[in-house]
Amino acid sequence: MDDRTNLGARIRQLRGKLMTQQQLADAAQVDVSLIRKLEQGLRHTASIGSLQRIARALDVTVADLLGKPAALPTARSDAGVVAVRRALTPVDDLVDLPVDDEPLTLDEAERSVGYLWGAYWAGRYELLSELLPTALPRLRATYREAPAERRSQAAYALARGYQAAGDTLVHLGHLDAAWLALREALRMARSGDDPLLYAALRVSVAWQLLVQGRYAESERVCTVAAGEVEPHGAADDSRLAVYGLLAITGATAAARARKGAAAADLLDVAGETADRLGYERSDHQSTFGPAKVAMLAVDVHVVQDNFPDALSAAERLPRDAALPVATRARHLADLALAHLRLGQHDKALNTVLTAEQLAPDWIKYQSLPRQIVAELVETERRVSTPLRDLALRLGVTASA
Repeated sequence: MDDRTNLGARIRQLRGKLMTQQQLADAAQVDVSLIRKLEQGLRHTASIGSLQRIARALDVTVADLLGKPAALPTARSDAGVVAVRRALTPVDDLVDLPVDDEPLTLDEAERSVGYLWGAYWAGRYELLSELLPTALPRLRATYREAPAERRSQAAYALARGYQAAGDTLVHLGHLDAAWLALREALRMARSGDDPLLYAALRVSVAWQLLVQGRYAESERVCTVAAGEVEPHGAADDSRLAVYGLLAITGATAAARARKGAAAADLLDVAGETADRLGYERSDHQSTFGPAKVAMLAVDVHVVQDNFPDALSAAERLPRDAALPVATRARHLADLALAHLRLGQHDKALNTVLTAEQLAPDWIKYQSLPRQIVAELVETERRVSTPLRDLALRLGVTASA
């Protein structure tokens, strides 16, 4: 298995000779048998919480630990992660040079941002690496040149553009640049006239904190923001959607923090809000409704290793749920892990294959499907042709 998928080899390399398996296990607050099995290749995945604690003990990110792709292949010099970073860190105010970025009309800005988010929810990160370096400077120029009466509309578009950049960079493991982008999004949201945007953006902040393993902070961000927009009386659907999305995101954070009761309470709040809404609503670059709650209920069970409950919860998700492609694919990855942990290897493989068919661009940049396939390759007595072909497509190669 190559270094990109061999989790155990990276753990062994990172702890080196200065830290024993027992010392790492103690520092990470996991059982030493988990470290031993990972390093011996007897296991290729662990719970999200365990991976976060191991990464923290080794002073690396989970993306580093999992060998997550951190670059986007492109033949263009004005595209890729470096170009996105450059677009996020302009020096216009520090140099005595004219700014020649052409502003968009406000209608063009809205269409541009809508296209960015369409690409994001399709998992098309390579396309985003080509679009964002040009889109962000032009959105900034639009905000700078907008007349006073239209400035808030331009700020809204720019905030959504920054959020698209931040969320994309989280997927690629560039958490420092992602944090910068999301902070800029929050700053611009304060300049807009949508009272719910600032609260909705904190869903992205909470998600990045989840990726960093900062579960308590993630839950707190969600609950504070939810308190600011809690619906009372005859609330409009947009407020219900933002409130419910914050509640369900808080539930996923609490579950990862091993706070089962808090996770269940937040899940109940989200479910009640979704029932009140009654449909899948798309607001502020995300969706919320009964299907979203059903999907993330599966996630809550998976991260707590309640795999039978996860599969039971999945049965409540309608097959025709109006959810984005990347969201549905991530749900399938959760289901595949549940099947794997329950010894249902054929179902695990078929579920990953379905996710790949649904979102071929998305799956190339996801660690969980690769870890599942790596474990299937190692545990199967005879590697079937579909599994072998899938492993090669995802960059999982056989051990020497």
